[in-house]
Amino acid sequence: MDGFGTIRLHHRTIKRFKGFSRKFKSSYSETLEAVMDFFEWHGILPSKRFADQINKEEAKTRKRVEAAIAIIRNIEKTQTLPTNIMLEALFGKHEIVRKRKEPKLVETKFEKLTREEWNKKGNKVSRIKYDRLKEKHDSNMEIILNTLNKVQKIEPRFGKPYLKIEISPMELAKLKRQFTN
Repeated sequence: MDGFGTIRLHHRTIKRFKGFSRKFKSSYSETLEAVMDFFEWHGILPSKRFADQINKEEAKTRKRVEAAIAIIRNIEKTQTLPTNIMLEALFGKHEIVRKRKEPKLVETKFEKLTREEWNKKGNKVSRIKYDRLKEKHDSNMEIILNTLNKVQKIEPRFGKPYLKIEISPMELAKLKRQFTN
């Protein structure tokens, strides 16, 4: 069994560490071990900025996920057949014939359009862009609602009431980064 040793620390540091340890409801040794394991496991040095390292990893992960989504959507477009045609072919009712549509080679600069046709054509958005925008909108709404749930109204005895948001500085930086991109 390990014995105990002492370390000299400032009183304010000891007070802060005790409060931190109470959050995890564990002994001081276990809390300190967990903190050191965290830094060693993730390869983070306390002297470096934590947010920068997290942002880099998050960007890598986001790029990988977006690439995977693009590959899957491409496969869905080019390789899979509609389910009902596959079922009909399985039971012998329908022949699977893949027809490739040849693209029409029409130069749009010589195409004569009325104003109404031009407006209709200009307002069209592809289904993929629409779906991506809708997904982004839904995720943004979820983020906003989660943030609004963390807002509290504070009514001090003296002075005007104000709103307080209970988020960490890292969460605030993440929100700013998400909504500026």
